[in-house]
Amino acid sequence: MVPEGTTRSGPARRALARTWPWLRWGTVAGLLAVLVLDLAFPPPLPQAGEGVAGVVTAADGTPLRAFADPGGVWRYPASADTVSPLYVQALLGYEDRWFHRHPGVNPLALVRAGWQWLRSGGIVSGGSTLTMQVARILDGHDTRSAGGKLRQMARAVQLEARLSKRQILQLYLERAPFGGTIEGVEAASWAYLGKPASRLSHAEAALLAVLPQAPSRLRPDRHPRAAQAARDKVLARMQALGTWSADEVAEARIEPVVARSLRVPVHAALLAQRLRQAHPRQPTIASTLDADLQRALEERVAAYFAALPPRTSAALLVVDNASMEARAYVGSVAFGDRERLGHVDMVRAWRSPGSTLKPFLYGMALDDGLVHSESLLVDAPQDFGGYRPGNFGEAFNGPVGAATALRLSLNVPAVDLLDRVGPARFAARLDHAGLPLRFPRGARPSLALILGGTGVRLEDLVGAFAAFQRDGVAAQVRYQPGQPLVERRVLSPGAAWIVREVLQSAPRPGQAAGAFATGTRPPVAWKTGTSYGFRDAWAVGGTRRHTVGVWVGRPDGTPLPGQYGALTALPLLLETVDSLPRQPGDADAHPRPASVEAVDVCWPLGRAAEETPAALCQRRLQAWQLDGAVPPTFPERDARLWSAGVERFQVDAASGLRLSAECARAHEPEPRVVARWPALLSPWLPAEARRASRLPPLAPDCVPDGRDAVEALRIDGIADRATLAPPPGSTRGLRLQVRALGSAAPVQWLLDGRAIARTEGARTFEHDYAGAGRGEHVLTALADSGAWAQVRFRVLDMQGAAPGPATGAGP
Repeated sequence: MVPEGTTRSGPARRALARTWPWLRWGTVAGLLAVLVLDLAFPPPLPQAGEGVAGVVTAADGTPLRAFADPGGVWRYPASADTVSPLYVQALLGYEDRWFHRHPGVNPLALVRAGWQWLRSGGIVSGGSTLTMQVARILDGHDTRSAGGKLRQMARAVQLEARLSKRQILQLYLERAPFGGTIEGVEAASWAYLGKPASRLSHAEAALLAVLPQAPSRLRPDRHPRAAQAARDKVLARMQALGTWSADEVAEARIEPVVARSLRVPVHAALLAQRLRQAHPRQPTIASTLDADLQRALEERVAAYFAALPPRTSAALLVVDNASMEARAYVGSVAFGDRERLGHVDMVRAWRSPGSTLKPFLYGMALDDGLVHSESLLVDAPQDFGGYRPGNFGEAFNGPVGAATALRLSLNVPAVDLLDRVGPARFAARLDHAGLPLRFPRGARPSLALILGGTGVRLEDLVGAFAAFQRDGVAAQVRYQPGQPLVERRVLSPGAAWIVREVLQSAPRPGQAAGAFATGTRPPVAWKTGTSYGFRDAWAVGGTRRHTVGVWVGRPDGTPLPGQYGALTALPLLLETVDSLPRQPGDADAHPRPASVEAVDVCWPLGRAAEETPAALCQRRLQAWQLDGAVPPTFPERDARLWSAGVERFQVDAASGLRLSAECARAHEPEPRVVARWPALLSPWLPAEARRASRLPPLAPDCVPDGRDAVEALRIDGIADRATLAPPPGSTRGLRLQVRALGSAAPVQWLLDGRAIARTEGARTFEHDYAGAGRGEHVLTALADSGAWAQVRFRVLDMQGAAPGPATGAGP
C-alpha cells in the first residue's frame, strides 16, 4: 500500500513502495526516541510558586517587603493578567511576534538570523523565540555554541509540549533577567521604576521589554543613555508594526529614563516577616495595611526618635475600628539597626502597661454599680494590706471625682477601685476580651497590676482599647483581609461611652480645655502610661474611626530616665491621629446610649442631689449615671476611722452640745445630722467643710459615746507659721527634724502634698532642703488612723530673702 496522492506507474512509484515502510517505521522510531529522551531528560519545570520570592503586599497590592529565594534572587509573582497590556504588546512585538503560532522554534527566524550572520560576519538579529529564552533561563546551560543552541531548541519544543502558551509566558514574566539579583518584570518595575507592572506607560513598557536582552549593559540605574537608546528602538518597532500610534510613540520618546537606584521595598518589615513565617509557601501574601500611610508613619517615627538616647526603639499600630484591620504597623524605629535592636517586634513584645489598663477598671466599676462618673474618691496615702501605692509625682490631691482621677491617672484611687472589683476578676475579664495579662510564674493577679505590675502586648492593648469606640466590644487586630473577626464584649455600651467621654475631655498637652472644639480635629480619647523605672512609655488613643497605640522604650528593658508616656509617646500618638485620612462624620459625637443619663450629685455623700437635703450637700456636681444607679461614697476601710455618710445625733437645744443616749433625758434634745467626708481627706478640705462635718463637743454631764473624732495629732519640731533660714555660712542648706505626737499608728509625711517620708508612731525623721526648698510650704502628718496635723512655714534663701508664693513643687 502506498500513500494516497502518489502515481502508480514509473520508477518513482516503485522506489516509494520500497522505501515507504522504512519511512513509516523510522518516523515511529524517531518519535519514540524523542519521547524516551523527553521522559529521560525532562525540562527543569518549576513547581507552582517554586523559586518565586515571597512578597507581602499592602491592601492595594503595593509590595511592602520581598523575600529573596534561596539563591538570593528577588522575583515577584506575575502573569499576563497582572502586568500592563502595554508591556505584553511590547514584549511580543519586539521579541517574538509569532509566539502564539510556532511550536517553540521559529524556523524562519533561525534562517534569517543565520543568513544575516553569514553576510555580516556577526549577529544582526537573534533567532530565539520567547519559548527558547524561557528554556535557556530554566536550563541554565551555555547557548552560544552550536550544541548549546540545539539543546535550547530541544528544550523549547519540550516546553511547548508540556505547557500552554499562557504558562510559558508567565515563566518569562517571572524569571526574565533584569540585572543584578532582579528577575521578572514585576520585581524590575518596583526596583527601577517604583511602581507595579500593571501601571506602566508606553515608554516604561518598552524599556522593560528590551532590558533582558543585555541586563548589565542596559541597566537604567547605571547606563541611562544606553537604556534610552534601546527603549527608543522598541518604540520604533511598535510604531512600524502599527501596534502603537505615532502620537503615542512620540509622547513616549519625550519621557526620560530616570536613573533610579535599584531598591527592594522594605516596609512593615516585621509584620511582613511575621506573615511570611505564617505562610512560608505562599508567594503573595496580602495584608490590610495602607501603603502610603505605612511609609509616611515609618518616616515620622524614624525622624521623631532620632534624637532620643541610644538603643531606644518604638512601636506604633493603627487600626480601623469598623473592620479591626491594621492600617499601619511599625514594629521598631529602624529595622535592622543593631544598636536599637531593630529586629525585635515590639508590637507583640510583652511589656509593663503602666497605667493604660485604668480605663477598663473604671468601666468595670461603672458596670458593677460601684461608681458614677463623679463618685468621691480618696487620693491620699492609704495602706492596702501592706501595699502603699503613691502617685507618679508623689503628690496627692485629696478629694477627687472618678472622672478626674482617671484623667489625671491617679494611682491610689485606682488601687482602691481594683481592691473592690477584685484583681483576679479584673484580669479574667480582660483575658476573655482578648487582652491577656502575663504574670511571673506562680504569681497571681494583685493590686499592683493596675499600676503596671503585669505584662501586655501592644496589639492586644489596641484591640481592647478599640472597645471604647465600638460600644464596649473589643476585637483582635486583623492583619490579612481573610482573617476572621474575633470579637468579645469587655464593657457595656454605657460604660464604654462614659469612659470615652471622660478620656476625650482631657485637653491636649499645652492646650486649654475646649481648644479645637470647632471640629477642626476629631476628638481623641487617649490614655498614657509609664512603667516602673521609666522602662516603658505608652500612649493609646482612639477616634470614631481609628485606634492608635504607641510604645517607646528599650527592647532590652533598661530604663530611659525622664522619658514617660505623656512626654515621649503621647505627642507621636496625637501627630499620628491628626495625619490619618478623614471622612465626613469622623468628628461627630457618639450617640449617648439610653442607659446613660446626666444627674446632679452631692459630695461628700455621692448621692443624687434631688435625694439629698440641702444641709448635707456641701458640693454639687453633674455626673453621668449608668442604668439609673447613683452609688454612694465608699465607706472607710478602717473601722477606727470616721465612716463617710450621714451622722445622726442629738444636741442640747440651748447650748448646741452633743448629747449621748444616757444624758438626753436631762436636756431638751434636738435632732441634728451632718454629712461626713472620709477621714483621710481631712488635710485637703477647706476649714468650712471640716466644720460642717464635725460633731459638736459632748455635753460635760454626758458619758462618752465613742463618736468623737480620732485621736489628735501634733507635729513637734517646728511651730506653725515659722520662718526658717539655714545656719550662717552653711553650704548644705536647711535640715528639718520633726516627729508626730499623739498616735501610735504609722504616719505619712507630705510636703506640699507630696509624700516625703513614712514613720512609725513618734519616731523622728530629718529632711534636707536643697535650693528648691525656699519659699512657703505646708507640712502634713497623716496617720493611718485618720488623725492628721499641719504646719505652715517659710524658708528663706541664703541671703535671707524669701521668694514669692509657694508653687506646690516637690522638694
